[in-house]
Amino acid sequence: MNFEGKVVVVTGAAQGIGRQIALDFASQKARLVILDVNPEALALAQKEISSQAECSYYSVDVTAAQQVEEVINKIIDKFSKIDIVVNNAGITRDNLILRLSENDWDKVISVNLKGAFLCSKLAAKFMLKQRQGKIINVSSIIGIVGNAGQANYSASKAGLIGLTKSLAKELGSRNICVNAVAPGYIQTQMTDKLPDKIKEEMLKRIPLNRLGAPVDVSNAVLFLASEAADYITGQVVVVDGGMI
Repeated sequence: MNFEGKVVVVTGAAQGIGRQIALDFASQKARLVILDVNPEALALAQKEISSQAECSYYSVDVTAAQQVEEVINKIIDKFSKIDIVVNNAGITRDNLILRLSENDWDKVISVNLKGAFLCSKLAAKFMLKQRQGKIINVSSIIGIVGNAGQANYSASKAGLIGLTKSLAKELGSRNICVNAVAPGYIQTQMTDKLPDKIKEEMLKRIPLNRLGAPVDVSNAVLFLASEAADYITGQVVVVDGGMI
């Protein structure tokens, strides 16, 4: 897990899983670039991460192609390379299909799937020239098994798996590995708000009998980004305590 000098871009890094991923890369002396749409939370995350390693941050909407292109160009201007991209930015807008608005469908697909497409496309342009790189997409077990009330989220996360497998075949000849991590129920600010009864029902479905922690997901991401995973591409690593 030696990332010293590696330039790592993490989207959705202001809180939760993304923030943990960035912190863990920083602990291995990577050079971090963190992106998020929330400038206040992003600045706080940058302050924490920069206590361990170099960390730049940009407030960016990953669904806006021009914004993403400008940020990627700034990163290249500063570092002359991008070694690792972690597409973690994601949102939920849950509802049963008959109540699910077109806007909530479009928003989730746009952030979760289009955002990863744009970041991957614009970073891959430089990775292809470098003839090396790692792209890790943060999907979800919901993209594998589905979930009532989350048709938009499930479709976006399933789409990420398809994107991962396609890019792995497309970019592999240039030594670029593309993989996905599919977390189960992870204890974050989002799950903290759930009623105790729902948490108890979750636990009954998890053989390891606990919710995952952000670091459980981060460990898988760092492994896939490391030299130890140089012959692994097009794969989905499920991090769910045995749930599915």
